[in-house]
Parts: sequence; structure tokens; C-alpha cells
Amino acid sequence: MGNYDEGVGYEKGDCGCAYTTEKEKKNGKKSIEWTTDQVIPENKDYLKSLSRQIEFRTDSYKILLVHGSPRKINEYIYEDRPEKSLTRMLESIDTDILVMGHTHKPYHRVINGIHLINDGSVGKPKDGDPRACYAIINIDDDIEVDFRRVEYPIDKVAKEIIEFGLPPAFAKDLRNANNQIK
Repeated sequence: MGNYDEGVGYEKGDCGCAYTTEKEKKNGKKSIEWTTDQVIPENKDYLKSLSRQIEFRTDSYKILLVHGSPRKINEYIYEDRPEKSLTRMLESIDTDILVMGHTHKPYHRVINGIHLINDGSVGKPKDGDPRACYAIINIDDDIEVDFRRVEYPIDKVAKEIIEFGLPPAFAKDLRNANNQIK
């Protein structure tokens, strides 16, 4: 479950995002309200049923999947977060690989032997690349992470954002990121 899944599923009217400006807060509120209005009750029930964490094992590794962090669904774990802060967080879990999202910035970092992997995002680029991003994690004697990008019709999506009455800043972010990779 991601923070938007929680906000929409439980009709909170808030995504728990860390907006820094009044304009971002206003746009975020409009976005969560619009999304909540579009999602039918059966799909909201499904969103509420999603797990906050998924744990599983391979032959050699314990893996934990979360949206924000093991502590909070909307905690931002950026790649440049100080190692001391990450070490404290990692002391509270028993895993070899922690896969998370929420920041919309893909990365792979190893702290005290634990692999922290942010698998990227689709539709709200925060790393300057509007293409969908996902991670392939190859687990063998070692752990290798391969980030993959997928094209989608960004200009069409940006146009639809405007047509549906969502904040123009969302379309602008997509288009600006799209211009950076050409």
C-alpha cells in the first residue's frame, strides 16, 4: 500500500505528502480529491486491503517491500540520507534487501550489508526522467540492480491531465522532464 492508496482507499482527503509550498499543498489536495472521486467503492475496498509490508525469502536472502519506509508509509528515504539515520532505521528490521518507493527517485545503496533499493516510479518524475522506471533485482552470489525505463505517451498524458481539470503543474512537470531526456 502506498500513501495514495491509503489516502484514496480510506477517503482521507490527504496523501500524507511533505509539500513545502502552499501551491504544492493546493495542487496535492486537488489531486487526492479528484482521484478519490474517480475511484469506485469496490476499488477503494481493494486499496484498503493492500499490505503495508511484504516479506519473503529467496534461498539466501530476506526481502522486505514497503512504500515509504519500514516505519511509515509516507517516510521519504532519499539516497543522500545520512548513514547514521539509515542505520537506526535498519536496526529495527530483519532483512537483507529493503525495496521502497515514495521518493520517486531510483537508487541502490548498501548500508551495513543491507541493500536499500528505491525502484522508481511512473507518472510523477522527480529525477528528471518522465519514463516509467522499475528495477530488476538479480540475486545470485551477489545482488545486482538494473533500473529499466519504459516509454509511454507523455504528451498525451500531459494533455489529459489538463483536460481532466488537474493542476497544470502536473502536465508541466511531465513535459519538462520529457524535454530533458531528448
